Amino acid sequence: MTRGQGPTVRRRRLAAELRRLREAAELTIDEVGEKLECSASKISRIETGHVGVTPRDARDLLELYGLAGDEREALVHLAREARKRGWWHAYNEVFTGAFVGLEADASSLRAFQALLVPGLLQTERYTRTVIRAMRPDAEETEIQRRVAARKARQQLLADAAPPEYWAVVDEAVLHRMVGGPDVLAEQLERLLVLAELPHVTIQVVPFSAGAHPGMEGPFLILGFPEQADPDVVYVDSTSGGSYLEMPEDVRRYSLMFDHLRAAALKPDDTIDLIADAVRRVSAIGGETRSGDSGDSGEHRS
Repeated sequence: MTRGQGPTVRRRRLAAELRRLREAAELTIDEVGEKLECSASKISRIETGHVGVTPRDARDLLELYGLAGDEREALVHLAREARKRGWWHAYNEVFTGAFVGLEADASSLRAFQALLVPGLLQTERYTRTVIRAMRPDAEETEIQRRVAARKARQQLLADAAPPEYWAVVDEAVLHRMVGGPDVLAEQLERLLVLAELPHVTIQVVPFSAGAHPGMEGPFLILGFPEQADPDVVYVDSTSGGSYLEMPEDVRRYSLMFDHLRAAALKPDDTIDLIADAVRRVSAIGGETRSGDSGDSGEHRS
C-alpha cells in the first residue's frame, strides 16, 4: 500500500482542514451548528476526527465556509475516501479508537517499551501469554481473537512498502520470563530475525544506563509521509491509550526517544546482547526440562 493514503489518515486530514476553514471564516462551532441545524458537539467531533463526515455534510460545511469549485469537490472526495473501511474493521471488538488505522498508514514508527516486547515484534505464544496475563477473566475465544488481531497487525512489517520501524526496549524485557524459558527464547530468537530486516532497527537500553527518559512509560511516535499529516504520539496504558498531537508534545517525545537511542546499545551490540540472552534462557529451559524428567523418574520409581 502507499503510505499515508488510508481512511484513518484521510479523516484526520479532512478534520484539520475543516477546522482551519471554519476558523478562516471566523465562525465558532456553535454558530456552525446553528446555521446547519445540528448540534455543536457533532461539529466538534468531526473536527477532532472522532467521527467521520458524510460527503453531504462535508459539502454543506464547505459551502458555509465559502469554498467552491474544484477545491470543494476535492475535499468532498476526501470525505468519501475517508469513509472506506480498513482491514481492522473486521476486529472492531478488539481495536478501539484510531490507533491501528494510523499505524497502518505511518511511514515511520518509533516505539519504546520498558516491560514487554513491542506488539509488532511478538511471537504468537508470547502474545497469548501477555494477553492472558493482562486479561485473566477473558474467555478463550476472546484470547484467540486478540491473538489473531495482533498477528494481522504484524503483517505491516511484511508490507511491500513497510514503514521504517525503530524499537528501543529496556533490558528488563530480555529477562522477564514471559511464558517460561521456551516461550521467551523463541521470542528473543524472533527479535534476532526481525533485526536483520532493512527497515527494522532494535536497540536495548542496558541496566548500566541507569535512569532514563522512558521510565515514564511506553509510547509510540507515528510519522506520516505528507506534510499535511503531522506526527502523532500514542501513549499506551492498560485502560486505553491517548493521542498527543500538539507540536510541543510531539517534540518532547521525539527528544525523549533521541535520548533513549543515545543511552541504548548500538544495534550491533544489541544483537550480541539478545543472542547472549537466548543462550542464557535456553540453558535455563534445558535445566528445567532435565529437572522435570528427573523428578518424573523418581516419582515413577
